[in-house]
Amino acid sequence: MEVKQIENFKIPNAVAHEITQEELQREYDFYMAQKMLETMFMFGMISVDEFHKISAVNRKTFSPFLSEIMG
Repeated sequence: MEVKQIENFKIPNAVAHEITQEELQREYDFYMAQKMLETMFMFGMISVDEFHKISAVNRKTFSPFLSEIMG
C-alpha cells in the first residue's frame, strides 16, 4: 500500500463549551433516570417498547448535552 500526501486538509477548530452547574445536574438526573429504567427492564417490569418510549421522554425532559446523538 502506498501512502500519499494529503494536501489542503484542515481540521476544523472545536468550540469548547463550558458546562454549567444546571447542565451538569441535568446530565446526572438523566443518568440516574436511565439507570432506574434499565433496572426496571432487567427485572421484567417494563417491555422493550416501553423502555424506548420512556428513554425518549427522559431525553426530552432532562435535555442531556449529547441527546442529539443518543437516538
